[in-house]
Amino acid sequence: MPSLAPAPRVAAVVVTWNRRDLLMEALAAVTGQDPAPDQVIVIDNASTDGSAAAVREQFPAVSLTELAENTGGAGGFACALALALARGADLVWLMDDDTVPEPGALAALVDAWRRAPAGTPALVASRVVWTDGRPHPMNTPREKPFVSAAERRAAESVGCLPIRSASFVSLLVDGAQCRRRGLPQADYFLWNDDFEFTTRMVRGSVGLLCPASVVVHKTKTFGSTDVDPGERFFYEVRNKVWMLRSGRPLGPVERVLYAGSTVRRWARTFAASSDRRTLRRCLVRGLSAGLRTRPRPTEEVLASVCPEAVTAAPSSSAAASS
Repeated sequence: MPSLAPAPRVAAVVVTWNRRDLLMEALAAVTGQDPAPDQVIVIDNASTDGSAAAVREQFPAVSLTELAENTGGAGGFACALALALARGADLVWLMDDDTVPEPGALAALVDAWRRAPAGTPALVASRVVWTDGRPHPMNTPREKPFVSAAERRAAESVGCLPIRSASFVSLLVDGAQCRRRGLPQADYFLWNDDFEFTTRMVRGSVGLLCPASVVVHKTKTFGSTDVDPGERFFYEVRNKVWMLRSGRPLGPVERVLYAGSTVRRWARTFAASSDRRTLRRCLVRGLSAGLRTRPRPTEEVLASVCPEAVTAAPSSSAAASS
């Protein structure tokens, strides 16, 4: 019989900020997967609640990196991916600190990645539910528009659906393709960093949603991120403008479609808000920053908080040429 290809080396990474108890629950579920990831990396975004000490005490085998300041989810995941790839990971499993994977979640992701017939997927996303089992609207992947019948059949042959984007709440990323296409944009800080990264990864490649892989996203409330976001709305606006100005994540037609979708979403956010004054202020600031500036290179953002990640990071020039 022909020899089977060696099992891919999987690194699980969890980015955390001041959610110690949830982090402990998440790490217990991650390290309890069968098979377990080859390595587990925690990026602590300058927590002040004793998260780092708890990791060292309860999970001494976990690789812990403490950043000098809070870089948001965008900086944390960029740092985590850089370190995981430098340490030889073939696949990187990304998670927030309030994500609790159910048994078999990782095995289902890896199985879909290995068996996909339409080329190696750039990423495979889990099905994300809330604490009561309902699909979490915050983490619903966008289906791939204009998908061909052949692509749909290929995804269905491994129990998956073709997608165009996904969130960082349980996402398996192909290391080789990430090395070619670059890390998340660390300067986004929060909001749209996962959308920009995943659409850039999937453009011209394959992205899958694997319903057999289930994780629980233990947010405080059930709902999407656009429910009365307050001051965070600045990041939604600035980062979306940055993304739509870039030619890397989306094609020309997609940019028009997503721009229209964005305007409709902002209108719904304003309509439902109890603090429209804050939203108007953030809208003006975000549009100004998005149009007048561009995100700093990820290496520059990470240089002062995690020099090891900068040394290990795929170059920005590689990402820019993807």
